[in-house]
Amino acid sequence: MDDLWERALQELKGKLSAENFDTWLSPLTVDRSGEREADATLTLKVPNKFYADWLQTHYLDLVLNALRVSGAPDSMRVDFSVSDAARPRVNARSEPPPPAPRPSTPPPPMAAPSMASPSAQPAGPYATPGSGLNPRYTFDNFVVGPSNQLAHAAAVAAASSRQKRYNPLFIYGGVGLGKTHLVNAVGHRGLGDNPNLRVLFVSAERFTNEFIWALQNHRINEFRERYRNGCDVLLMDDIQFLAGREQTQEEFFHTFNSLYHADRQIVVTSDVYPQQIPEMEERLISRFQWGLVADIQAPELDTRIAILKAKAQQEHITLADDVALFLAQVVKSNVRELEGTLLRLAVKAELATRAIDLEFAKEALRGVLPKSENATTVEDIQRAVCDYYSIRLADLKSHRRHRAVSFPRMVAMYLCRQRLGTSFPELGDRFGGKDHTTVMSAVRKIDGLIRSEDPAVVNAVEAIERKLNL
Repeated sequence: MDDLWERALQELKGKLSAENFDTWLSPLTVDRSGEREADATLTLKVPNKFYADWLQTHYLDLVLNALRVSGAPDSMRVDFSVSDAARPRVNARSEPPPPAPRPSTPPPPMAAPSMASPSAQPAGPYATPGSGLNPRYTFDNFVVGPSNQLAHAAAVAAASSRQKRYNPLFIYGGVGLGKTHLVNAVGHRGLGDNPNLRVLFVSAERFTNEFIWALQNHRINEFRERYRNGCDVLLMDDIQFLAGREQTQEEFFHTFNSLYHADRQIVVTSDVYPQQIPEMEERLISRFQWGLVADIQAPELDTRIAILKAKAQQEHITLADDVALFLAQVVKSNVRELEGTLLRLAVKAELATRAIDLEFAKEALRGVLPKSENATTVEDIQRAVCDYYSIRLADLKSHRRHRAVSFPRMVAMYLCRQRLGTSFPELGDRFGGKDHTTVMSAVRKIDGLIRSEDPAVVNAVEAIERKLNL
């Protein structure tokens, strides 16, 4: 086991940044206390439960793949044991970096994909075997705010047999904003109302892999029976993965039609709007728009604070209000990074045996804080745009529609969205109470002009960015 783990570490070293590798994987050693000669389980020592949970969530697939490449059998499992012996090595390390991104291609399957069990995810409290639902993703622990209100309401309706349903429901938004959470919650709610409901949650990647395997092993009829007749609710995550896969799109097209005409609920998620998915067949895009298309934007400040509070309660972390506000102001991009920052802070606090107060949070996150001289805010961009176009800040935030004011306003909204990642609802508030759809339209307008290389717009944006050192 020691030799196998050393070979796996060498494999992992080439796939991760040095900081990620040194922080999370290099310190791990093999726990041989309970090892048996015929046991196909590799047990690794970790300093605490937080560390084990983080590895389980973010690195287990990478580790299993590296072990198989290093000669481990397909049946090899990985467990983690909490050991004080692991604490000194980890405690000497610096602030844990953000988790590594998921690999672009999945590790090879442990065995042929089972048509009866599409996912290794543990079943939820109501989940039937093979549903593939994540037990942690329910409506009860989903924090609702202006940025995700429409998508949440639509998901609740799609999950209910008593309300008006949206079929299909297409949820799109950036990485880590809660799409997977919502689509799992639909399945859990449906099973809660009807335990006999046949719910199937599957990623588009998994659908593709199962389809290929079924073709190779002459079991396509079994595959079609599973997806077209064997489920009442089909939940598919990351539909953009089907882009460019003509044969898989053809199969999904017929699966979609079969389920839709049988009045069975279909919910899919994507990183982008249906028409923006490259190399996706027009007939599929058209069907995605038959029902409701709902977007999820980056959460605004109050929602980020609520998410942190909910996550802290779920993980039994004591989080003061001032620390929650500080973290919400520092991390604005997505929910996954926000929750990850909280968990890393909790791990470091436990290793240092310190309470999570504001001073400790600032010290622990010093490496990710923006430098004061380079910090840019919405107000900074607004002032720079006003200077460039020689207009007043009050006019920029007003409801005047004259082009001399409305166009600079659109440029300012575009820069705030692109450079700061500020959510559409929050930008609407910061620009004098505009509706978030107005902001979305402005951003799309300027983005289109830049893509078409309009010289006036390109020169203006570049000049303002130079002024702000963006």
